[in-house]
Amino acid sequence: MAEIIWTSNALTDLSEIGEYVATDSPKYAELLVAKLYHKVEILVTHENIGRKVPEVDKENLRELIEGNYRIIYEIVNNSVFILTVHHSSRVLLIKS
Repeated sequence: MAEIIWTSNALTDLSEIGEYVATDSPKYAELLVAKLYHKVEILVTHENIGRKVPEVDKENLRELIEGNYRIIYEIVNNSVFILTVHHSSRVLLIKS
């Protein structure tokens, strides 16, 4: 079983998503952030379930899709690091 570790960058992404959506609907913002946060729970037992990130040719860099969002994560040994939660309409920049 893998350990899920949220990076500060990914937690900031969630917060910013929530703040942005809350300008129209605080309730939907709360539901969306919770949905994105809990989406990664499957990675505890199935860390390779996400597809490889197409922009980067690395086997251990993967993503889950939830609605219009990409949850980018990296598998390192027995840990899964959530790197970013990214809206799919934006250009993805990943620092190596």
